Amino acid sequence: MTILFTCVGRRVSLLGSFRRAARRLGIKARLLGTDTTKLSSALQSCDEGFIVRPTTDPRYIGQILSIVRANRVSLLVPTVDLDLKILADNKPALAALGCRVLVSGPQVVQICQDKRKTYRFLVDNGFDTPVTTSVREAMAKARIKWPCFLKPWDGYASRGNAKVNNRDELAFHAKRIPNVICQQFVHGTEHTCDVYVDFNMKVRCVVPRKRIEVRAGEVSKGQVVKNAPITKQAARLVETLGAGPGIVTLQLFLTPDKHVKFIEINPRFGGGVPLSIKAGADFPKWILQELLGRKPRIRFDAFQDKLIMLRYDAEVWL
Repeated sequence: MTILFTCVGRRVSLLGSFRRAARRLGIKARLLGTDTTKLSSALQSCDEGFIVRPTTDPRYIGQILSIVRANRVSLLVPTVDLDLKILADNKPALAALGCRVLVSGPQVVQICQDKRKTYRFLVDNGFDTPVTTSVREAMAKARIKWPCFLKPWDGYASRGNAKVNNRDELAFHAKRIPNVICQQFVHGTEHTCDVYVDFNMKVRCVVPRKRIEVRAGEVSKGQVVKNAPITKQAARLVETLGAGPGIVTLQLFLTPDKHVKFIEINPRFGGGVPLSIKAGADFPKWILQELLGRKPRIRFDAFQDKLIMLRYDAEVWL
């Protein structure tokens, strides 16, 4: 079985999880990766790496299709937001080559990657979420509840985000953040949910993780937290959206009065997913079993509660 990870970057741990799952299932798996540079730590952990054009280059998808065709790739796993839309649009072409892609449909990806549409979806379907407006609408209000949170509507990995405490700061940062939107600031504990959607588009498992410490938009310290209201709402959200198959990563805040406020939806593996896998939600194993036509045994909440992950830097030598 050949598996291709696109934009593989630093996902060394994710690759390791797939290798271990394949061994336990008695599968001989060949792991391939793509990146725009050889100086990618995870690319060194692949059985074979491919240097490709940036995802914004029109030739990118042609390169991916060529790699899939030449290597008879059975499964394609995106790891970041950059090529989700391209892969979603080309899902039929990849399927024609015998490759299953862990990506949602184009409309779902569009909702997830435009935070204005994410907000509209959440509001229209009865999910609690911070009030989100344009900067112009915010500035037009006679009174603003401070602080506010600014971010690009098409941003990722916390790039360009800013907390502002008054109108002067709002005006200053709004000029420097491209495609900026203004969001109600939420007080509470930030959580991520890893939601597993099987190949029949059914939610089978939800693992909430408390984000204790974050670095460059990715969790560096986290803890599994079994919380029935969070898991119930997260499952309903993903089912309502029609996202999947694979992993859908949700960002939310649990407020001091125990309200769940969703803020983002990412239809891909999140950076902190090794914590959920280590806790017993063996997503790679389940994915490979389904790919082989087997039915994985999955209990919705059969994972270890309160497990903590403390991440650190490691070295790759070339």
